[in-house]
Amino acid sequence: MNPYQSKPTVVPVNPFDPREDAAILRKAMKGFGTDEKSIIQVLTRRSNEQRLRIAFEFKTLYGKELVSDLKSETSGKFEDLLVALMTPLPQFYAKELHDATAGIGTDEDVLIEVMCTMSNHEINVIKQAYTAIYGTLLEDDLRGDTSGNFKRLMTSLCMGNRSEDFHVDQGKAREDARSLLQAGELRLGTDESVFNAVLCSRSFPQLAAIFQEYQFLTGHDIDDAIKAEFSGDLEKAMRAIVKVVRNKPLFFAERLHKSMKGLGTNDRQLIRIMVTRCEVDLGDIADMFQSKYGETLQSWIEGDCSGHYKKCLLGLLGLY
Repeated sequence: MNPYQSKPTVVPVNPFDPREDAAILRKAMKGFGTDEKSIIQVLTRRSNEQRLRIAFEFKTLYGKELVSDLKSETSGKFEDLLVALMTPLPQFYAKELHDATAGIGTDEDVLIEVMCTMSNHEINVIKQAYTAIYGTLLEDDLRGDTSGNFKRLMTSLCMGNRSEDFHVDQGKAREDARSLLQAGELRLGTDESVFNAVLCSRSFPQLAAIFQEYQFLTGHDIDDAIKAEFSGDLEKAMRAIVKVVRNKPLFFAERLHKSMKGLGTNDRQLIRIMVTRCEVDLGDIADMFQSKYGETLQSWIEGDCSGHYKKCLLGLLGLY
């Protein structure tokens, strides 16, 4: 989609010896005390798939679960981060979505972050993992926990059926832009269903063309139109889709910034983004962070986090 190759900060190590890694981890946790440095260096320098291979070898060699050992040897946010790193990605996403909808209140922010950024394939894999773990359908849990037009948008995204034709049809883009204009600014009240249909079914490159045509037609940005026409979670979700179409790394950079700014840190969000994007585009996200905020992501993490938790996050940036 992007003209440039995206920049991961964690890539599979080569050559890879999972049995050797398992032995290093065992030694780091055996006996008195824990060698956190070795744990961080092994786990932040391996891909998710490689970490799962290490866990398999660990169990083969020692008859123990690597994750259980890590949990008993560590605590707090460092433990949370290690557990996230050791979870297969589809299961990790499934758990985040489940926890966002289960219990009291819904964390719509998590739903938006995951559902508005994933490809069809990713959504379908997450749906499978979700049902395997919880025995319910992701779609049913999302629908049971949201309402109104936001619920409709989440249901549409949950279908994982966006066009993936990367050929841009400029004529159709103009038609869609006109439809959006007629469904929003040119009428009293807004016809949400038109926005829903366009934002959930057109390919990302096609949406970029539609937003451009919208700007030509109206002289202003689609983002401003959405701000004026919608509110609440629906507005947030639609604007997230616009942002992802234009600059996905910037979307995540802003989420990281938000997780650390002000009092307290939203560690769950920080961990989720660092763990899920490190093998995709965390390098680009760090670049966007610096160009938008004039400070490095590294300096924010150093200022906001501490101890082994901080070192492990920096490890995911390739800086430990």
